Amino acid sequence: MTAHEPRPSRTVSRRFGDHAAVVAVATDPETFSSAVSRHLQVPNGLDGEAHRRARAMLDPFLDAQRVAAYTPAFVRVAQQLLEQLAGRAAFDAVSELGARYAVRAQSAWLGWPASIEDDLLQWVADNRAATRSGDRTRLAGVAVRFDAIVRARVEERMGADAPDDLTTELVRTRDAEGMPLSQEVLVSVLRNWTGGDLASLALCVGVVVAWLTEHPEHAERLAAADDAELDAVLDEILRLDDPFLANRRIATRATEVAGCPVAHEEVVALDWREANVDPARFAQPRAFDPHGNASANLVWGIGPHVCPGRPLATLQLRVITRELLRTGSVRAAEEHGGIERETPPAGGYRRFMAALERHDA
Repeated sequence: MTAHEPRPSRTVSRRFGDHAAVVAVATDPETFSSAVSRHLQVPNGLDGEAHRRARAMLDPFLDAQRVAAYTPAFVRVAQQLLEQLAGRAAFDAVSELGARYAVRAQSAWLGWPASIEDDLLQWVADNRAATRSGDRTRLAGVAVRFDAIVRARVEERMGADAPDDLTTELVRTRDAEGMPLSQEVLVSVLRNWTGGDLASLALCVGVVVAWLTEHPEHAERLAAADDAELDAVLDEILRLDDPFLANRRIATRATEVAGCPVAHEEVVALDWREANVDPARFAQPRAFDPHGNASANLVWGIGPHVCPGRPLATLQLRVITRELLRTGSVRAAEEHGGIERETPPAGGYRRFMAALERHDA
């Protein structure tokens, strides 16, 4: 697979938060390139034909029907973890529930060993802290450590005796020209599938738990909801408190967005959180209306770079939410360590202490 050379990273000079402007930029990849990072990002940082080929090659791994086969594994992970947490006075919904569930579920999907769970959890914590700090040297060091974890998984699958799992299948995949994927591309793909999803799922779990503690009147109905209904509710919860704050784009030519001039090679940010509560698009932006707001919900993005991992992330979040509701009722437990919001560039909660009271207690 041949990828375009990514552009050097540049600072955001303009931020768009109104829904119409965000949609306009996200759906015009010819004018607003996604190749903003100094690092190779497959497929997120590719444009045009390179992006289309990468998505055609990788999207089958994330097909909804295919990832559904992992449901029993995700359920086991969720049940085992909740069994442990239900016996405690309180737990952090972000780090102790969200991050640990994310690591175990993603490892089950990729075929990664339990022996690296603590390394991955430490990476999640360190990456969140480095992102919060904005220190590029610190961020680079965390990235190097994660790449080492990923490269080790790739190298384990280079021989004939490689384990029969999804990571091995990826390593043996050929691109559109029939060529094997380079280690650089493999590491980039696995970094995208794992690095981003671990932190994102942890934040999503924190937001959902917080919402359930604030709206216990919905618990019984959600526990009995079918998959489609529960997914719609989860999307709406995340719209109201979007943990995915923004993405960058770089202008390929001088243009204009919502009456604002944008210079050639100017870097802009798409503020998903602001767009998701834009009163110009949502008549009652803070009202809970899963079906009424679904068509305008931008939690998973829009346009050709819409999140390819949505089926997997939605399934994982649905499973942990359903098992949480089946296990017991959850309440905020501020007396056991407090509740603290995350700070940009991340959203959601840095810490949300909760307690789980079992139905059968």
